[in-house]
Order: sequence, then structure tokens, then C-alpha cells
Amino acid sequence: MERSQIQFDQLRLIRSPNIGPVSYKQLMQRFGGARAALEALPDLVRRGGGKQVLLAHEAVITRELQFAYAFGARHVFLGDPDYPPLLSHIDNAPPVICVKGNLALLARPAVALVGARNASAGACQFARQLAFELGQTELTIVSGLARGIDTSAHVGALDSGTVAVIAGGIDLVYPPENRALQDRIAARGLLIAEQPPGTEPRARHFPYRNRIIAGVSAGTVVIEAAPKSGSLITARLAAEAGREVMAVPGSPLDPRSRGCNQLIREGATLVQNASDIAEMVRPIDNRMLGPVASSANQVPKISDDGSNTERNAVIDLMSMTYVSVDELVRQSGSSQAIVQMVLLEIELAGKLERGAGGKVRFLA
Repeated sequence: MERSQIQFDQLRLIRSPNIGPVSYKQLMQRFGGARAALEALPDLVRRGGGKQVLLAHEAVITRELQFAYAFGARHVFLGDPDYPPLLSHIDNAPPVICVKGNLALLARPAVALVGARNASAGACQFARQLAFELGQTELTIVSGLARGIDTSAHVGALDSGTVAVIAGGIDLVYPPENRALQDRIAARGLLIAEQPPGTEPRARHFPYRNRIIAGVSAGTVVIEAAPKSGSLITARLAAEAGREVMAVPGSPLDPRSRGCNQLIREGATLVQNASDIAEMVRPIDNRMLGPVASSANQVPKISDDGSNTERNAVIDLMSMTYVSVDELVRQSGSSQAIVQMVLLEIELAGKLERGAGGKVRFLA
């Protein structure tokens, strides 16, 4: 089968309803390819209690691929040789990303600089200088193209190399005032988007964006952040992925510094300059840039050999409260492969939600 047809089938599988990072990887492992997985979906949905399968329309996939090409972007799939190495290590790595620019920037060590949108002038200046100095040491700077700290970090690293991960489609600009900056990054750095072109950024998209920021980076630095800000979500995701988490301390009198000070209390490394950051990320870079994913990213094996009794035992243990897959295995007495297959079928039927830490629950 030609590579173009393989990519078409992969994108169609990814864009079909109820297919997430875990289910995509399980389907690819179980059936050996996207075409076989697409053919098996109707039966899997029926076994999960669904009435019909709604595959992404072929014309929609064709338009997306054609638009990306015309826009100067392209799709990179999990497992491709040029898929960002560190990103493939996280347990919910996006099956596909749309990129525009120099993907080779992520072949070298990267550091994420994130922080408050309403950052102080001093913090923005510090972020810009920090990004510039880190770039001079051949570190790639990653951020989310938001107002405040993100914008300053990108500006500081424009000459050395910066990566912007955006929440919506790769062709849309948010915030609007960053249009010129986004164009400059596309020309001289790298843009990454997980959502299809034309997708307006919504609140639910930003945590997905944040996991990519943390996932492509060897370490994340937070510069000014409120206690419940998106920057702290990025820091938490970085910690869960085994990456370095660093924070710049601030005045206890400034609410914008409370998140950073909280991170330091909880164990994040206090950093004050580029040398501190480079010292933290350099030792792990070469060991983590290999093509083989860590154990956290190994695809749970699935099996369709379970009896109806075993399937019902798993279903009866579930509710609308999150429970770990390991707990379902223990209490059902079934193998992990059978439990994973049952969960996959329920997810494909649109009745299951996956949460953090390998937990699942029924949808209301």
C-alpha cells in the first residue's frame, strides 16, 4: 500500500468519533494498520453497546490533507521517523500533529517557558532575555503563543529557534494580535497543532496543547503564574512525564508569583538564570532522545477472546466514578488484555471516558 494511502487511512481513523490516543494505539496494535482497524470498527462498536459507527467522511479527510499542503503544513504521525522524539514518550501522545516550519528544531534539546498572560513588564523582559540566552546554548524554546510570558519567550528565541504549540487549527491565529509573530515563527521556527485546520480554539483544547508543550520539552520553566493557572497544568504534566520542572521565584505580595512559589514548595527546582536551567536539562537530553518509547508509553495489550461472562463482569464493576484499570483487572478476575478490550469497545461506542492516571468511567 502506498504511503499516501496509509496516511489517509491513519488520519481517517484518528478523526473518527470516539477515537483517542489510547484507543488509536490499541487499534493499530491489534489490527496491524489503520485500514484493518477501520474495517473492524462496526463490530467493535456493536459489541460495546453502540448502534452504529460513524467514520470520518473520506471527503473531509481529503480536504484536510489538501488544505494542509496548500498552507505549507503537513501531518506527522506517531511512529513516523520525524515525529518529535520526546513527545512519543508520553502515555497520551497525539496520534497526529500538523506542523509548519522547521521540525528539526525538536531533534535538539528543548525547554518550555510558560507563565501568566497578564505578566508584569519585568517578568516579560526576564522571559525574553532568558529565552535569548538559552537559545545561544542551542536549546530550542517552546511555548504556547499566548499573551504575556509565552509571547516574550518566542520573541527572545526567534533567531535561535522557537516552537509554538497552538490550541486551535494551524491556520488560525490566537490571540489575534500575535498574527505577525505566528507568521514569523512559521517562517523561522516551528508551529504545531493537534486540532484539524479551521478548528477555533476552545477552552477544552488548551490542556491538550499544554501536554504537547510539556511533552516535546526536556524541562518546563514557569515564570509568574497564579495558583490555578494553565501554566501549572503544564508543569504538572511535565512532572508526570518525568521531565524537569523549574520555577522562577517571586514576591509573596504579588498574586502572579504564588503559583511559582507553590511549585517550589512542592519540589520544583528554583532557577534564576539560563545557566541554572541548562544545568538541569542537559544531563537527560541524550538519554531521552532515542526513538524507543518509555514503559509509560507501551500500548496496553488487548484480546478479543473474552467470554460474555468476563465482559459483563468488567462492565458491572464500572460506574460514573473514575476507577483504575488495574482495579478492574483485580476485581473482575480477567486478564488485563481482556479488560482493555472491553474498555476499548465501550469507548468506541461513545460510553466511556478516560481520565488521568489510567482511570476510566462511564459517561453520563
